[in-house]
Amino acid sequence: MLKLFVIPAVALILGAPALAAPGDRPAAAPATERPSRGSAGIMRYDTNKDGVVDRAEWKAGQEARFKQLDTNNDGKLTEAELFARTSAVGNSVLASDRQVERQSAYFQRLDANKDGVVTLEEFMAQADRNFARCDVNKDGRTDTAECRQALQRNR
Repeated sequence: MLKLFVIPAVALILGAPALAAPGDRPAAAPATERPSRGSAGIMRYDTNKDGVVDRAEWKAGQEARFKQLDTNNDGKLTEAELFARTSAVGNSVLASDRQVERQSAYFQRLDANKDGVVTLEEFMAQADRNFARCDVNKDGRTDTAECRQALQRNR
């Protein structure tokens, strides 16, 4: 008897998108959800939408990211500014000890002159290293697959 109700219910749930009118669009995702894969990762910097990120697009994107992180507009990032938007792992409100250690180590790596802040120059130096690492074939362009290949090779 239960099967008589479960099977149609599952079919209705799975088939609901097919029942939508051709012009219907799904509602926008709430702000708490992650962006789609197309706009996440390295490809969010593909401003001309040609399927690859060149060095100029990467540089412009990283400079814009720095400005966005620099909430007090002083041209420097503190550790708090750099990680203010980083969410904790799981359901925790606070970052785990391991996450805090990784963030601190990353900040220390960025802060080349060890003055306690990261300048645009220091931030861009790391951005250049990241792009170079992802540009496996050294053609000045990269995409998700090439960057993933580089990251897997470095493990």
